[in-house]
Amino acid sequence: MQPLTSAMTSVRKTLLAAFKTLLRGRSFLQALFSFWVSPATIKEQYANGTAISSRRSMDDFLKEAEELLLGPVDGDGLRRFSKQLKLQFRERLGTHAESMLPSYSHLLPSGKEKGQYVALDVGGSTLRVALVALRGREASGEKADIVRMSTFKITPEIKKLEGMSFFDWMAARISEVIQQKPITGNPIPMGLAWSFPVEQTSLGGGRLLGMGKGFLATSGLMGQDLGEVLKLACKKHGLDVELGAIVNDGSATLLSQAYVHASTRFGLILGTGTNIAVHLPVSAFSRAKFGNRPESWFDSASHVIVNTELGMFGKDVLPVSRWDRLLNAAHPLPDFQPLEQLLSGYYLGEVVRYALVEAIQTTGLLGGILPPSLENVYSLDTETLSRIEADPSPTFDTALPYFATMHPSTVKPTVADMAAIRTLASHVSRRSSALLAASVFALWELRHETEAEYTQSMPSANTKVQFVVEAEAEHALPRTKVAFNGSVIERYPQYRENCQQYIDSLVSESPHPGAVDLVPALESSILGAAVALACVSDEKVLDA
Repeated sequence: MQPLTSAMTSVRKTLLAAFKTLLRGRSFLQALFSFWVSPATIKEQYANGTAISSRRSMDDFLKEAEELLLGPVDGDGLRRFSKQLKLQFRERLGTHAESMLPSYSHLLPSGKEKGQYVALDVGGSTLRVALVALRGREASGEKADIVRMSTFKITPEIKKLEGMSFFDWMAARISEVIQQKPITGNPIPMGLAWSFPVEQTSLGGGRLLGMGKGFLATSGLMGQDLGEVLKLACKKHGLDVELGAIVNDGSATLLSQAYVHASTRFGLILGTGTNIAVHLPVSAFSRAKFGNRPESWFDSASHVIVNTELGMFGKDVLPVSRWDRLLNAAHPLPDFQPLEQLLSGYYLGEVVRYALVEAIQTTGLLGGILPPSLENVYSLDTETLSRIEADPSPTFDTALPYFATMHPSTVKPTVADMAAIRTLASHVSRRSSALLAASVFALWELRHETEAEYTQSMPSANTKVQFVVEAEAEHALPRTKVAFNGSVIERYPQYRENCQQYIDSLVSESPHPGAVDLVPALESSILGAAVALACVSDEKVLDA
């Protein structure tokens, strides 16, 4: 019993030390983490009352890491996870207020839309104003093209502009671009890709919500209509404009490629964050999910583009490791976006950092010395992992000096150190690609199932012929395109290829026919905003 008594005394002393470090400014969690993985406190473990050494080889550590990170997605594990995820998707089609959100966009492009359209893209750091030419899906060469575009930095000073002041700044920039070469139209129709929360009330309208990211633009304007606010600001600059379509980044990505590839039904974002937009039948949702939109919308919509808010899913079904649990415990909003914490570029480096800290302290990686920078949360970014995985040289000619510069230490990293870090990074990035594939696959199966349910439920006498034709075409779609955008899936070494392989494997064993292809969607925000506007414009012409 002596070893156990000694261990308990050590725990009490460490908790006291942790509390003292809290008073000196370090977080209690950081202090506890230091206890959990520090050589001083794991110097001895006890098995059957006998002390054994806890020092381990790097090979043993990497083997365990592979089992923890990739074991759950090997074999049938990934398929089981996708089934559990699909159940969560289904549940939230009916009740959840923050995910599986049907947009107002129910029109996919026919590919026959032609003309020039003004498109705006407002993101966290830039405003882009563009004139986009749509030439038709049958055109030789480029089907859609940015004729001209101006980009304006949204500096910290601009973010601090309150209320109408921000939209006045936007309107001034729009005016600058339009006056370079006047655009016909009265009013001038515009499509907007808005990368912030908005409660859409129509295709071109929505109530402003808090923007976050340091923006003060909604100060005094919360709940007001975004389209009307922008129209008023432009009027001050002599511009008569009408916001015809508002889309988020996922919807824009879907629409931008649906114009080129008729079988596109998904828009995937994977960069700092992650999200998926998907095209589903309206009948898959409870009426409550649509809010108070008019009956005329339902009369014209058999399907709708859905903002899944993918990152919010996965609670209680994700294959989390002890490093994921540490990340979640230290997160300001634990459990808010469980899946995003295992997928997106913001978190991949942090998962590896937690694993590295443990490896340094238990295996002697990096000389057993933790570089001071790695004591800080989110200090190991995904770009660093990407550079390490992308270095093909056996001596890490570019990755080693880069890592040493980014994370200086009294002990220089060795080639063996870099090989171990690359292995850890590879496990984390591959797991991310597998879980993303499972997410796409679960939504693909959900789409098949809800389309089948829709066609089976159609009362022939009361169903519009147009709806019947659309449903049959959707159900028979042989190949489905997933348009993608974002730094991780576009540029992280082998990420897209790994994800596609996992998707192919899952689809090959599905009872549903068809295939799923990942396709790039460059400049998707601007092009998607233009396509959304073109769809609305064409519908107005047909209605007239």
